[in-house]
Amino acid sequence: MKDHDVLVIGGGPAGSSAAAILAERGRDVLLLERQPFPRYSIGESLIPHCWFPLNRLGLVEKLDASDFIVHKHSVQFINTEGTRSTPFYFFEHYDHPSSRTWQVVRSEFDQLLLDNACAKGVEARLGWAARDLLREDGTVAGVVASDPDGKEHELRARVTIDASGRDAFAQTTNRWRVMDEHLKKFAIWTYYKGAKRDPGVDEGATTIAYVPEKGWFWYLPLADDVVSVGVVADKDYLFRDTRDLQEVFDREVAVQPWIESHLAPGEQIRPCQVTSEFTYRSKHCASDGLVLAGDAFSFLDPVFSSGVFLALHSGVMAGDAVEAALAEGDVSAARFADYGAKVCEAIEAMRRLVHAFYDVAFSFGDFLKVHPEMRKEVTDCLIGDLHKDFDPLFEAVGEFAAIPGPLPHGKPLERA
Repeated sequence: MKDHDVLVIGGGPAGSSAAAILAERGRDVLLLERQPFPRYSIGESLIPHCWFPLNRLGLVEKLDASDFIVHKHSVQFINTEGTRSTPFYFFEHYDHPSSRTWQVVRSEFDQLLLDNACAKGVEARLGWAARDLLREDGTVAGVVASDPDGKEHELRARVTIDASGRDAFAQTTNRWRVMDEHLKKFAIWTYYKGAKRDPGVDEGATTIAYVPEKGWFWYLPLADDVVSVGVVADKDYLFRDTRDLQEVFDREVAVQPWIESHLAPGEQIRPCQVTSEFTYRSKHCASDGLVLAGDAFSFLDPVFSSGVFLALHSGVMAGDAVEAALAEGDVSAARFADYGAKVCEAIEAMRRLVHAFYDVAFSFGDFLKVHPEMRKEVTDCLIGDLHKDFDPLFEAVGEFAAIPGPLPHGKPLERA
């Protein structure tokens, strides 16, 4: 079996994006995805700066023409009494095509990304699962993978990109995971048909509605009159009196007036599901012959819908970094130091805002009453414009909230 230039583990947004970038440059790219497509995934809300990697991939017009999207113009916050704050309208902040973004059905969205990669020349093998890393003289030289029949194969490549999502294949194998001890939440969610949507420009808004003890609901209008709705909070709060998912969900709906009134005319169409939303980071972004991208590198609490953006953004950046390394004939870990630092810069900006959100002394309304001059910086963070100096913003936020220091940056692994 022939060697490849690049082997990508995972066909989600990070993996498909990195693969497409490299195939476009003429690289021989093999992508392994353990699940069949289309596949279900949570994380349906895109923030405005998703436009930039999607535009780079040539997918903005296709996405706009799709029947699985709802246009999103804002994010809005609802207090525990059910009162809405002034929405953050993206078009009031800046004049650019990215000021209108999307709520998507992830099965269709991820399929669009994978099809795009394949159209550019990527060989995608569905039902193939990476089992172990191949190493030669300390350098990752590919993977041992099982095919759909369970037979194992050695697949070799000059560079391997781990974009395996929250399975975090290489991170788990190498024991590189660093947990954020302050962000350990659980999410319970379901879907409704026929639930209420706000009128006009607010119809597709992302809504974040508070529940007691700094938990929150998401409320996302999707295509076909479907709403994705879920509650996120500490495990001890959610499961304080029962572990029945439906009972927990119904109890929290009953204490959030806005959510309760919006769901009232609808019908629940799927059973409740649960997952942990633990925030983590890999100690290392790369080793010789190996690069991590998307959730395989870092996962951040989803309160501001940053997950798909960080996956797309890091996937495109990983593709560019690997292309440069291949062009120079040097795929050592050190080649990816700038890549790791840049991805972590974006994550840390959003992570600090997430920490402020969960602080019991912080609210956006109170903060902006005291610091109205910071509305632009808050909105920049919410839309994903993350490569800038946010220190003045978080110095002001520090008057209201305690923000822990950064997680160790995902620096490349240096050889002993």
